[in-house]
Amino acid sequence: MNAIKKTATVRPQAGRPGYWEDACLHLAKKDRVMKRLIPQFGDACLQSRGDAFTTLARSIVGQQISVKAAQSVWNKFVLLAPKLAPGQVLKLNVDEMRACGLSARKVEYLVDLALHFDSGAAQPKDWIDWDDDAIIQTLVAIRGIGRWTAEMFLIFHLHRPNVLPLDDVGLVNGISKNYFSGEPVSRSDMREVAAAWEPYRSVATWYIWRSLDNAPAVN
Repeated sequence: MNAIKKTATVRPQAGRPGYWEDACLHLAKKDRVMKRLIPQFGDACLQSRGDAFTTLARSIVGQQISVKAAQSVWNKFVLLAPKLAPGQVLKLNVDEMRACGLSARKVEYLVDLALHFDSGAAQPKDWIDWDDDAIIQTLVAIRGIGRWTAEMFLIFHLHRPNVLPLDDVGLVNGISKNYFSGEPVSRSDMREVAAAWEPYRSVATWYIWRSLDNAPAVN
């Protein structure tokens, strides 16, 4: 990896992100849609749950299946590895994991994730001081984690304030609905809309999701 860029530290926390109130004031001032949306959701805001390994494991389990199915598989998986520690996951056998409803590929992905954490190749404590792109590069090197999953991790786990997940279907649909009367939108259109959201694009994205009543499963 190239030299790691450091960013202004935003420490993940269990409650309301420290920047949330300032972000809402900024967005309401800069963007007419945000001015309308933000009051509709009261005190609701981003919430972080679980540690880095658990958050990423849940993302892998939930890929390409419904939220309900993902929760069912996850509940069975947690019974096998109650502590959800990487070393514990590495001790599970394939048949046990498959019996939870995991595909062979997802088993491989979870094992690779556990290997990265257990070996120290992934060091979440260091990520707090890294910039977003450096963390994304590290995460996408793990099998089963693509850019979208990495961006969701930045938003929901690390509470990074300025992430814009251009490949997120909910964001695409939400921008189309709220800014273009339902017409198709390009990535250029999305970037143009999001320019007014800087430096709180994560917060604006969260409100766009809520406008669709389509909360991402990682939250």
